[in-house]
Parts: sequence; structure tokens; C-alpha cells
Amino acid sequence: MSMAQQAEPAVTPPPAPGPKQTDGRTRERSVALRVLARPEVGVFLGAVAVFVFFLIAAPTLRDGGSMATVLYQSSTIGIMALPVALLMIGGEFDLSAGVAVVTSALTAGMLSYQLTMNVWMGVVVALVASLAVGAFNGWVLVKTGLPSFLVTLATFLVLQGVNLAVTKLVTGNVATDDISDMDGFDQAKALFASSFDVGGVEVKITVVWWLVFAALATWVLLRTKYGNWIFAVGGSQESARAVGVPVTFTKITLFMLVGFGAWFVGMHQLFSFNTVQSGEGVGQELIYIAAAVIGGCLLTGGYGSAIGPVFGAFMFGMVNQGIVFAGWNPDWFKAFLGVMLLGAVLINLYVRRAATRR
Repeated sequence: MSMAQQAEPAVTPPPAPGPKQTDGRTRERSVALRVLARPEVGVFLGAVAVFVFFLIAAPTLRDGGSMATVLYQSSTIGIMALPVALLMIGGEFDLSAGVAVVTSALTAGMLSYQLTMNVWMGVVVALVASLAVGAFNGWVLVKTGLPSFLVTLATFLVLQGVNLAVTKLVTGNVATDDISDMDGFDQAKALFASSFDVGGVEVKITVVWWLVFAALATWVLLRTKYGNWIFAVGGSQESARAVGVPVTFTKITLFMLVGFGAWFVGMHQLFSFNTVQSGEGVGQELIYIAAAVIGGCLLTGGYGSAIGPVFGAFMFGMVNQGIVFAGWNPDWFKAFLGVMLLGAVLINLYVRRAATRR
């Protein structure tokens, strides 16, 4: 048979194009699902709902001065909720955060007055003391392996007792003396507790600090190596250590950040009211933790954001002032917060499941 007579090989036509087969593990999620997966989305929707509700229920909230009051209340919670949230993302939480605020204020107030120092000396010593308390909590935690609940509960009790006992011993009273006539007071008040005018509305400086700290915390979490370390130690401490993450350094510095937040809020309280009651602060730690949880942080660690607690703190401020402006019985405040906390957690759970469902 000649070459010309040989049959041409059969050519199988290509199959008709059909739907593209993808591996469920690698397929790209839609933009909507990726947005829903963000930890702050649930609390943002909740904050909008609470905001609209109280604008309707309490018309006086529509006034600029009333909204400035809401933002002020939110900022005093939000400044502390930010480091508490970072600590929770790192897998720990701090029950001493509330009384630590009062400890810092008492330290600055008593040192400044009793030793006739410039108030700035008291401010600096209070900062060192607050950072030391945070470092102690972190050091005990990493060296002993005890749960942060037990370590910080012990610190909470110690600080609560020291606040009362030392204040009575030094001042003979349960509160510090008035420091408003001391050197440096006006400058410190301008930094920690001043106000400024915006369109005829008086806005507290803490609102600005709150937003600045939130932006800084967001940048740290999303754009720095330290932020990666926080998520790593919160997700799995042993795995993080195995890949070279400095777990001890990260844990201790996270507790020190809580100490810094306690110092800042303590200074605001001291220079706002010129004196501090030694028995205050008890129970505030639960408010800070709740704001972080409402903001999307998990108690188990490894998940959360810095923006979520901003909305969580705003919800607290809105509810706190909204109940007053609506003329309701303020005794319902804690009950409302409990319902809000449970609802926010359920919404966050639903949003996360919907975002990760294939």
C-alpha cells in the first residue's frame, strides 16, 4: 500500500465547552462573601440599627450637642476597648483593666499632691506603673502557663484592695485631693481632657484620640509583622513558636498595651474631674471586653479587628445616652446591653458561617 493510500488518522473533535470545573478549596469567593467575612461587618450593621432606632425613639439625639455626648461616652470606652481587643485577638483577656484605670489615676494624683511635685511627674510615674502591671500580668502568664482569667483576676483583686487601702492611708479619705491648682495641670488637661469647638458643638479631645488610636491599631494589625504575630499567637501558640514567632514578647507587650490604655483613660479621668474616687472601675473591664466581643473578636483568639471594637464602643455610648434622652428608666441599661451583646454575638456567628459556607 502506497503512502498516498494510507488512511489518515482519526481526529477526535474537542468536547463542547461546558461549565468550568473548580476545586472548592481554591475557588475565589465573591466580593460580597469576602466583605461578610470581615469581623467588623456584623457590628457595623448592628451599630447602624441601634443608631437609627434611637434617632427615632429619642429625637433630641439629632442635636449636635447630644451626638457629641454620645461620641464622648463611646470614646472613653473605645480607647480601652482597642488594646483589650488586640489582647483578645492574641488569645488572652484582662480582668484587671477596669481597676487599672483607677490605679493609674490615683498614682498620678497622690504623687503630684502629696509630694508637691509637678503634675507631669505624677503622669510619668503613673505610666511606668501601668506598664509594669501589664508586664507583670504577661510575664506571669507566659512563665507559669496559667490561664489569663486566673492571673488577671488575682491582679484585679490586688489592685482593688491597694486602691482603697493606700488612698485611705495617704489622704485619710477614699478620694485623692484636688490637683487643679498645681503646676502643669493646665497643660496636662489640654492633652487628656480638653474640648474644642466644631460648628458650635463642643467635642471632647478623647474622641480625636480614640480615632487616632483606632487607625494606629488597624495599621499595626494589617500592615506590620507585629500584627501577624498577634494573629499567630492567638490562633495557635505552639504553631506560632514553631515558625519563629516571639510568643513571650508578643504576649507581654499586648498586656502592656492594655496598661497603656488604662493609663491614658486614667489621666483623662483625673484631669477631667481633678480628683479620683478609689473605689471606681469595678465592672468596667466587662464593658471593655463586651465592646471587643460585640466588635467581632473571639474569646478563643486569632480572629478580630480594631475597627469592630470602635463600632462596639459606639453602640455602648449610643445605648447609654439614648436611654437617657428617650426618657426611659436607666435601670434597664444593663439589661439592654445584655440583649445587645447576645444579639451581636449571634449576628457575628451567622455572618461568619454565611461567609465561609461553600
